[in-house]
Amino acid sequence: MSSVAQPKTYPVYDPVHLIGVVKKQDEQEFVVECDGHEWVCRRAASCLLQPQVDDTVLISGPERERVYLIAVIEQAQQNESTVSVPGKLNISADSVNIHSAAAMQLRGGTALDINTAQLKLSAEKGQCVIDEMQYVGRELKTTVGMMRVIGKVYESIMDRLSFMSRTSFKLTEEVEHLRAGTIDYQAEQSARLHSKYTMVTAKDLVKVDGKQIHMG
Repeated sequence: MSSVAQPKTYPVYDPVHLIGVVKKQDEQEFVVECDGHEWVCRRAASCLLQPQVDDTVLISGPERERVYLIAVIEQAQQNESTVSVPGKLNISADSVNIHSAAAMQLRGGTALDINTAQLKLSAEKGQCVIDEMQYVGRELKTTVGMMRVIGKVYESIMDRLSFMSRTSFKLTEEVEHLRAGTIDYQAEQSARLHSKYTMVTAKDLVKVDGKQIHMG
């Protein structure tokens, strides 16, 4: 005598509105156990918090064939939460404030674009590591207590360069070249030029003027 398997029966819920526990996730579908029965449902678009296994969730729908996971009631692991939506996410508000008591990270898979009328950054310490950087602006002003620049090559192209300091010290280990249309050096106290070999040449005229001239 052959036995015919009886179809699995579900309790009558019309409409469905139950609290259960997530048992597993298969791609976009979730298996939620409620009252000893398993319900296969999709996450509703309004449920932004990504459900995890063993989370207590709320499922709802007009009938058993159309049940959705609409909310996460209680997380099994409360130390980490994930807000996940398919496709592109747009957030629009008059004002947005994001606060984190600990660390905060912003990651862009291909690019991170910040576009605003005014940008303010404030931090006690900062570190910037960029392989290649290009800055384009109309004006740059900076005020620092101490600045150190360490590099292999430093190039600067300016229409006009002004440099003022109380004390200036420059050390070149090998060769220094200076090319200019006109050179004008003036010292209020004394000027000294010293080397093992010194040559002063001119195409038309060399002039040495002073109250006293000592040559030896």
